[in-house]
Amino acid sequence: MAEKYTLRNRRSPALRVADADRERRSRFAIDTVTAAPAAPTTPPRPFGNLSRALIADLVNLAGDKLGSQMDSPRAKHRSGARHLLEYLESLGGRTWQERWLVSGLDTGERPVSDLDPDKYRGYNLTHGLKALLCLRVITPSLTAFRGNKFNQYPYAFQEAQGDPLLDKFVEETSRSRASKRHQYRALADVCCALTTQGIALADLTPDALLFYANECRRLNLVVSARPDSNRFAGLLAWDILHGMGHFPPGTPPTLRIYIYKGQKSPEEMVGFYGVRNPEVRQLIIDYIVRRQGDTDYVTREGLARSIAGQFWREIEKIAPDQRDLAIPQEVYDQWRETVRVRKDGKPRADGGTGLILPVRAFYMDLQSWALEEPQRWARWAAPCPIPPADLRGFGKRRRRINERTADRIRERQPLLPALVAHIEERYTTVRDLLKAAREVPLGEVFTHDERSYKRMNARPDLRHHDDPQFPLVRVCDQGTGAVRSLVDEEEVAFWDWAYVEVLRHSGVRVEELVELAHTSIRQYQRPNGEVIALLVVAPSKTDRERVIPMPAELFHVIAMIIMRQTAHGPIPSIPRYDGHERVWTAPMPFLFQRQIGGVRKVTSTATVLNNLRKQCQSLGETNPAFRGLHFTPHDFRRLLATDLVSNGLPIHIGAALLGHLNIQTTQGYVAVFDEDVIRHVQDFLVRRRSMRPEEEYRPATEEEWQEFEEHFDKRKVELGSCGRPYGTSCQHEHACLRCAQLHVNPKMLPRLDELESDLEDRKTRAASESWLGEIEGIDRTLQCLRDKRADALRLTRITRQVDLGMPTIGTAR
Repeated sequence: MAEKYTLRNRRSPALRVADADRERRSRFAIDTVTAAPAAPTTPPRPFGNLSRALIADLVNLAGDKLGSQMDSPRAKHRSGARHLLEYLESLGGRTWQERWLVSGLDTGERPVSDLDPDKYRGYNLTHGLKALLCLRVITPSLTAFRGNKFNQYPYAFQEAQGDPLLDKFVEETSRSRASKRHQYRALADVCCALTTQGIALADLTPDALLFYANECRRLNLVVSARPDSNRFAGLLAWDILHGMGHFPPGTPPTLRIYIYKGQKSPEEMVGFYGVRNPEVRQLIIDYIVRRQGDTDYVTREGLARSIAGQFWREIEKIAPDQRDLAIPQEVYDQWRETVRVRKDGKPRADGGTGLILPVRAFYMDLQSWALEEPQRWARWAAPCPIPPADLRGFGKRRRRINERTADRIRERQPLLPALVAHIEERYTTVRDLLKAAREVPLGEVFTHDERSYKRMNARPDLRHHDDPQFPLVRVCDQGTGAVRSLVDEEEVAFWDWAYVEVLRHSGVRVEELVELAHTSIRQYQRPNGEVIALLVVAPSKTDRERVIPMPAELFHVIAMIIMRQTAHGPIPSIPRYDGHERVWTAPMPFLFQRQIGGVRKVTSTATVLNNLRKQCQSLGETNPAFRGLHFTPHDFRRLLATDLVSNGLPIHIGAALLGHLNIQTTQGYVAVFDEDVIRHVQDFLVRRRSMRPEEEYRPATEEEWQEFEEHFDKRKVELGSCGRPYGTSCQHEHACLRCAQLHVNPKMLPRLDELESDLEDRKTRAASESWLGEIEGIDRTLQCLRDKRADALRLTRITRQVDLGMPTIGTAR
């Protein structure tokens, strides 16, 4: 059942935002776009020109022509329309629109129901105004329209217009992947725009809908938005209108493309910091333009911030008369002391040395370019004011940074299991509660996990509990009285769990995480039919694509994401906004996309970071180790690198998995608890490579490749599979239960029960015979068996086998 009401907004003058202040602090490009309401080519008059119609005729139309979609009795329509028209007739004006403007009701400061002190007659006035709006007798302002609460206005408006194009829009809206309540809001947005602008749907241009969206935000009229928020109306309506071909070719497919600002020009970058000297300002602009060929947008933005904002702007504060780049030593010394502290008064971690390199590069580049193009750059060539003493000690400072990073990883490595368990338990708990609540009728009390809940049966629950895609499942905790929306909680808990699992098992960067798409999943099929799952990571920081063999845990997480995304159809291809480069990517079937409100969005990197921080804060309420501590997405990358190297993986292989071009970068990621491990591993690799004959680097023969293939077959054991590397023998003499390389197949859990029973019998016999050494060995085996059972049970509890629907690999031609 669809939502019935348009939201009525009573706005306080204190909540209104001045246009100038909005433009000054806005982060959105929509405030600088000139948009205006549409002008109708032909005024829509479904029942003719009624601007000067008689009251009796209008009352008859309100009662006779608007019957099926008007939810109240026709007598209310007739009575309300008559009383409102009689009130307007008593005012000055020749047409009903002029009388409406004279009445003061168009300001939206009060609804029409306030004209009559009787509550029920006031309701009738609202129904009467609704009928007059549908008949196109009055064209209200946006504030006046939203200041009245109309019941099922979009459906009544659609019926009154008799517009086939509007009927098509309603049909397309019902087929969208949004929830019913957001479908209704899309209809309400379009009908509100058509009513307040006095146009038909054929005249609704992109500029007109953009004007409506911006006005709703400016006037705090966005449904369900906090006052003075940055939420926008009409997002889903824009998507549907674009999808049905209503907008002209070349129109962006989503309103959000208009909302976000794109890349700043070099002039805007430098102008933001208010450099007063016009010649120096132009020099910095020219410098950034010259560097465009060898830098990306983020680097250029950083250059503008460092040179214009943190260097020259501060120099102008210290020496307002400085006109060139020949900085006196005393001025430089004052600047150096200034940048040692941040704007909040706290000292910088690096003492401000991070600003020295871009400033020095600025001077060095100008000196070099002055030799190549003296007519353009020679006048700005000046000695670099940074003395040699400030350039010393960079290696020492880099070591201090590495030490702080290593301490951070050492602090978080023992806490990782607690965080993983907390997020996993949160997801499974909410998922099980949602499943139990769905099986309970509305209004019933049920018990789950020793707590009592009541399934809510308020008006929103009655309307949306049967939504096939986005049902509303709310429960009231009988112990605390808190009302919980379980579908929303389960959605957030699942994605938090997915973020952590993918990050810790793959080691991808957070920007690489949000860029993963359905096309990132590949498979390699061996000659014996075994399929190896691969994860293709798109080029990001190093502009280098890499392929990661997916372990079982990562494969299960990816499978669950795909199963969730394809539950109601194929994964849609949508664009993603890159917050660093400030550009929109091409539409792709991204894995980390969600339905948020009326539109689908790709998860941003800030969302991943903020959600991790919230979960660490939540865990800190019960675990003192997490108080004042949080994980970042990059922590999981460093933890994975440390775990790989600590468990014997060659560091150059780890560098390939992490996408590092230099092995030294990987060494900086590895927090080794034994300082000698890396040195010994590196020495071992050097010695081993020097001792190998050159013929070992030849291509593998058919027999050697066959032996390599057979190695994976021999790793299959009774309880699952062995993870020992190629070319190594079993170090534990096939004592599989004790071996850390054994990966138990969840299907073999009954076999583990049989082995445990047999071990218990052997322990009883050993105890009766006083075989103390045998008892110690059996106890160790039992402990290993129970640990492996717990790991297998954890996998079966949160994952299940699904069909990814990936294409099969064809034969080569």
